[in-house]
Amino acid sequence: MQVARAQQPIAAAAVTLVLWIACVASFLPPLVHHTTKSVLLMIAAGIGITVCYVLHLVFVGIAAQRLDRSPVLWVVVSACFMPIASIICLIIFEWFSEQEKQATA
Repeated sequence: MQVARAQQPIAAAAVTLVLWIACVASFLPPLVHHTTKSVLLMIAAGIGITVCYVLHLVFVGIAAQRLDRSPVLWVVVSACFMPIASIICLIIFEWFSEQEKQATA
């Protein structure tokens, strides 16, 4: 039952990570000239980065709690080594989920 409850925050964390990457990408070289021409676009991308970052950490914490892991540890690791650690954390969460599914079957 815990595994099924953890699937939703894991998916939400993955979506917020993808959106965070898209917002950060707007400030990288191919798009930076377009982004910096519009103050509104810069503000929107900055707000998007902040909101997605916070929501991503919240969903990682919820997923860790539902899988009986330490939410503080997972959130701190995700925050310190963003985005690589977040990607690894999501893969590990899915791996734990699959293992628990196989153990209950």
